[in-house]
Amino acid sequence: MLFCFFIGSFFHAQTHRYIYELQLKMDSTEEEHQKFYMLLDINKDETKFYGRNLLTADSLNKKFGNLDHKHVDMTGQVIKRKKGSFNNENFINIKFGYYSYKTTDIINWKIENDIKKYNDFNLQKATADFGGRHWIAWFNKDIPFSEGPYKFHGLPGLIFEIQDDKNNYIYKLVINQNYSENFTTDDFLESNFGNKAVVITEQQKRKLLLDFYNDPFSFERANFLNSPDLNINIGGKQISNIEELNTQVKSLQEIIRKYNNPVEVNKAINYK
Repeated sequence: MLFCFFIGSFFHAQTHRYIYELQLKMDSTEEEHQKFYMLLDINKDETKFYGRNLLTADSLNKKFGNLDHKHVDMTGQVIKRKKGSFNNENFINIKFGYYSYKTTDIINWKIENDIKKYNDFNLQKATADFGGRHWIAWFNKDIPFSEGPYKFHGLPGLIFEIQDDKNNYIYKLVINQNYSENFTTDDFLESNFGNKAVVITEQQKRKLLLDFYNDPFSFERANFLNSPDLNINIGGKQISNIEELNTQVKSLQEIIRKYNNPVEVNKAINYK
């Protein structure tokens, strides 16, 4: 199925979509990967990268004319950028809020001489250090896009495969689709199912994540202080007092510390 639309509609398309299988380790100490399908949309003026589940939820909302279907991205890899730019706009859910912040992410590639076959395509090897990891990429010069998954771009052709040398993150191109019109993502990328992204700085993002870690149930805690006899359901468990709530806080904090393996590991928050 790979590139089944490439010959017939490539030059007439307004949006070129490349779908990648992403295997990642939420916990770097585990052997197993979690699998996601990620979409790279290349438009005339900008590029977007996001999870297929966001698109699925949006499609269901449009089909039924409501906002009943929502999705929270778990990969931390929802971005868009202007064509040819290393300036990325990043999108993230933090508790009840949806935010965007900008980063400049220059990648200095070293193009190697190694060549390998992928179906009928010749791929060339390139390497780079980015985000605290060493990356090995395989790109194709015949597809005229200097693009790839997430923030990986700048090579003379489309990236088909890329992974870090510890195999924490593995991206593989599986299929492409072309659209005759510009594909809009306003309802699930620039806003998250009714929540328009609030613009913040990267430093503010780190503070919001730390604040959430320090007291992930701050809203519920305030309700308990105002109504001591209140019962709250958290993850299917009834919580009836502050002590039980504190137990849930510690449990969630352990999970946050355990699954703290972002693609840009040099920006991982040191939770204490």
